[in-house]
Amino acid sequence: MLSFSPKRILIDTDPGIDDAAAILLALASPELRVEGLSIVHGNCSVDQGVTNALSILELAQAAHIPVVRGCERPLVQPSLLAPETHGQMGLGYAQLPPPHTKPLSQHACDFLIERVLSAPGEITIVAIGPLTNLALALRKEPRLAQAVKELFIMGGAIRHEGNTTPLAEFNTYVDPHAAHIVFHSGIPITLVPLDVTYQCILTEAHLQKLDPLPSPIPAFLRQATRYYMEFHDQYQAIAGCVINDPLALALTFRPDLCDYQELYVDVDISGGVCMGKTFADFYHMTGKPANMRVALGVCVNAFLDFFVQRIATLSRKLLNEEVEQEG
Repeated sequence: MLSFSPKRILIDTDPGIDDAAAILLALASPELRVEGLSIVHGNCSVDQGVTNALSILELAQAAHIPVVRGCERPLVQPSLLAPETHGQMGLGYAQLPPPHTKPLSQHACDFLIERVLSAPGEITIVAIGPLTNLALALRKEPRLAQAVKELFIMGGAIRHEGNTTPLAEFNTYVDPHAAHIVFHSGIPITLVPLDVTYQCILTEAHLQKLDPLPSPIPAFLRQATRYYMEFHDQYQAIAGCVINDPLALALTFRPDLCDYQELYVDVDISGGVCMGKTFADFYHMTGKPANMRVALGVCVNAFLDFFVQRIATLSRKLLNEEVEQEG
C-alpha cells in the first residue's frame, strides 16, 4: 500500500476575509499539513491580523498550529491597510471570540528561516499578503531561497486591471519593493494574479449550499463575506465577492484548476502611476529567462464547487467531533 504524505506548508498572510477562507480551505484539505501562519500587515494591522489568525484557528479547532507576528509596515512605502474592503477588524461583519491562544514570541522572518532551513526542499510557502516578511527573511538569510521547495504568491495583475490603482493589485502595491526582492530571489514561484482570481466569484448561491450545516464555519463565512460582497457590489459592480487567496492555496495540490505560462515577470518600483504594476515579458523582449510560472486561465466552476465542498466537509467533521466529545 502506498503511504500518503501531505504537503508541508507555511502560510504567510494578512488575515482579511479571503485569507480566512484560504486558511479554512487549507485546514479542510488532507493533502496539506499547515505548519504555521506568519502574519504581515496588509488587509488589517499586523496585530489585528495575529488576533484574527488565532481566532480562525480556534474556530476550526486547530489552535495547535503556531502563529507568529511579522512586519507591521512595508519596506519603503507608507503603510496602507484596507478597512474599506475587509472592515475595521479585517473580517467584515464576522465577530469571533477573542482567542485563548497566544502567538509565538519569535518574529515571522526568523520563524520562516528556521522552519524552512530545518527541512530543505520540503516546505512550500503560500504567500497571500504583501511580501514584506518573506523579503526580509531572504535578506537576512539568503540560503532561504534555495531551501524553499516552492512558493505560491497571490498577487499581481498581468493582463488584468488593478484593484488598488488602475494598474496595481493590492498585495503587490502595498509593498512593491518586497515583491521585487521575492520575484528575483530564484525561488520556484507560481504567481496567481487577478487575471484568474477575479474570475472566481463566490455568490449567494454558493453560501446557500452551506447554510443547512449547523456549524459555526458557514455562519462565519456568511457574516464575513457579506461585507466583502457589499464592497464588490458598490465599487466594482460584481454580484458576489472575489475569493483571491483560496485559489492560490488550492493550486498547491490542485494545479489542474489553472493553465499556466512560464514568464519573466517584474514589478515597477520607479514611482508614479505605474508603481506596483506587475508586468510579464510575453514576447521575450528583455531576453531574460522566465522567473516564475503564471496562472493565466482557470476552471472557475470546478474551483468554486471544490471550495464549497471542502468547507462543507470541514464543517461536518467538526460537528461530528463535537458530538463524539459530548458522547
